[in-house]
Amino acid sequence: MALKQINYGEPFIIDKNLGSRLDLDAMDLTQTNADGKPVIELTQEQKYLFDTRGWLVIPGVLTDDETEEMREFCYRLKREPESIPEHKRSPLGGPLQKLTDHPIVVGFMNEFVAHPPLASQDCYGFRMESCAMFLRSVGDGAFGPHNGNGMLRFPGDTHLYRCIPGKAYSGLTRVAWELNPVEKGDGGTLFITASHKSVYAAPESVQDPNSPIWETYSCPAGSVLFFTEAITHSGQPWTNGERARVAIFSCYNTVSSKWHDWDPDPQLLKSMPPKRQTLFRPVHTANNLVAGAYRH
Repeated sequence: MALKQINYGEPFIIDKNLGSRLDLDAMDLTQTNADGKPVIELTQEQKYLFDTRGWLVIPGVLTDDETEEMREFCYRLKREPESIPEHKRSPLGGPLQKLTDHPIVVGFMNEFVAHPPLASQDCYGFRMESCAMFLRSVGDGAFGPHNGNGMLRFPGDTHLYRCIPGKAYSGLTRVAWELNPVEKGDGGTLFITASHKSVYAAPESVQDPNSPIWETYSCPAGSVLFFTEAITHSGQPWTNGERARVAIFSCYNTVSSKWHDWDPDPQLLKSMPPKRQTLFRPVHTANNLVAGAYRH
């Protein structure tokens, strides 16, 4: 039997006025990051997997040298913070700053988070709203299932997920960079796959971390994990005595929403390239297109 051809069409997204169609082709989504590197767009398979599952691992994104430099900065930040200038004592400091708008992150956000009318080549169409470092030894971390059912959330709760044929929107979205290898059983993040789209309350088995309802991942050092905060997920204790878990966890949102009570150090922010600074601009929509005319 011949394989059926798959057709890919443009989604019909309604603009804000009178039901007219939003012209995605006319949108100026950012094509380079603050370091001038080209954005890495998601493949059709990656988009499909994230939408279907609610989480996606892309292995080995960072080079060995990048991973080692970032991992060593994390150890210094944890063990010798006084060796780092005060305003850089942050998971945004030193070499870690480049993770905020890494080309693969921008590509993902352009697809699932950005508001196209508020993007340009000088300005991201999304914002970053928290960043934390996890440096866990054996026993660190805890099991605590939360979130899920993101299709049913009110708009004021940004732990939501929306989709139409050909396009999806993930409200509050988590990005985790794993700077050490993670094997299944080590204590990586747990997920109930597709629970971001579920319409039923979770079963009692969700309370058992050993239940087959939970899924997790393995990945080499330098990998990145994306997941929607609309999915049911959980941490768990780290178990690997040979290496720690070294991870940078960040959250991204639209430019009109903010969930976390967090802002970067003002001195650190001021030192960033202008385009990177747009990740932390004020939370509103009207006239929030930096270095360009507002699109009506």
